[in-house]
Amino acid sequence: MRSLRASKEDPRERIITFLPDMRAFAQSLTRNETAADDLLQDAVIKAWKNFHQFRTDTNLRAWLFTIVRNTFYTDLRRKRRELHFAEDSWLHTAGEAPSSNKIIAVMDFEKAFFQLPDEQREALILVGASGLSYEEAAETCGVAMGTIKSRINRGRKRLAEIMAGDEDGPPPD
Repeated sequence: MRSLRASKEDPRERIITFLPDMRAFAQSLTRNETAADDLLQDAVIKAWKNFHQFRTDTNLRAWLFTIVRNTFYTDLRRKRRELHFAEDSWLHTAGEAPSSNKIIAVMDFEKAFFQLPDEQREALILVGASGLSYEEAAETCGVAMGTIKSRINRGRKRLAEIMAGDEDGPPPD
């Protein structure tokens, strides 16, 4: 049996390099720093416990992002069953007076971004903000690469419509 100590070839040693991107992805899903930290911690623990299922000939980054995503949706389904809805931290800042035009623009973007359907928002985050390739994003979401491209295209188009003030535009897919 192989030693539990990580060798130089052991991909577990590479997890730390992906933590910042995983945390950013967790924050985009939860919209709350504390919840994102909790999600990240749960995902890393799951990854570590299930590392025996990781195939070294596959993409470690996509595997880790899939665990973050699946953990988020599992927790979300559980919370819905329990009928407990956590308040998003960004709602508490919406009433504060902005100190510059940049803050207003960021808040407007955030408001528009969270109007997108989950699938479109998730695809935009994975490819646009997290830097995953279309292929990695498709693998993470468990869909075809064409589906990811379509979600990104529709998400960008809808985001532009909302930002332009056309909030009553075509319904999201």
